[in-house]
Amino acid sequence: MMEAMILAAGRGERMRPLTDTLPKPLLSVGGKPLIVRHVENLVRGGFRHIVINHAHLGAMIEERLGDGNAFGIAIDYSREDVALETAGGIAFARHLLGDAPFLVVNGDIYCELDFGVLGRRLPSMKATGSLAHLVLVTNPAHHSAGDFALDGGRVRNDAAPRLTFSGIALYCPELFMGLTPGEKAKLAPLLRSAADAGAVSGEHFRGRWEDVGTPQRLVELDRELAHRAAEHARG
Repeated sequence: MMEAMILAAGRGERMRPLTDTLPKPLLSVGGKPLIVRHVENLVRGGFRHIVINHAHLGAMIEERLGDGNAFGIAIDYSREDVALETAGGIAFARHLLGDAPFLVVNGDIYCELDFGVLGRRLPSMKATGSLAHLVLVTNPAHHSAGDFALDGGRVRNDAAPRLTFSGIALYCPELFMGLTPGEKAKLAPLLRSAADAGAVSGEHFRGRWEDVGTPQRLVELDRELAHRAAEHARG
């Protein structure tokens, strides 16, 4: 069974005051919360179990999604008293994800990637020597320097041109073995170290993706999706 995790523990400081009363993944675009879009995308892709971590206003996420039965999927929650950062949150939830590679997606992004196609890479990850497989996107205006280079399907730190990490990836559990569950840990150092060792693969996704990181980007994406829905309704 393919496993997935949605990262939903961030405070969303740049989205305040919206996130003072609502966790960022529950912000809506096109009439639907971001995290609900991820859940539905995962279901379409053949996933049947999701782990969601949360901290800030996390009870609201549980109230909205429940046990996942309404979506046709099982949901477990990894509750963090204090947000443990990306790698720390994954390490803390590892006991819920099993021993096989799994998919992770940031709860505060919008993306039209087919999770089913991406998930089909999971069974072969260990055989290809990859501890991680990253989905990279063309650099947005607010992050023009990018994060990583892609060279023949391998992710590199020391090459150009650079692309932006989308917040979507496949990971082998071994990537997080050195972390202590319950302690804060950033993801970037783990990825850069693994990339230097030639253990990170990647792909360039050229479809619609948005880091919903500011109220303005939220408004613009909401307007775009509403317009698209109206156009579809008109045929």
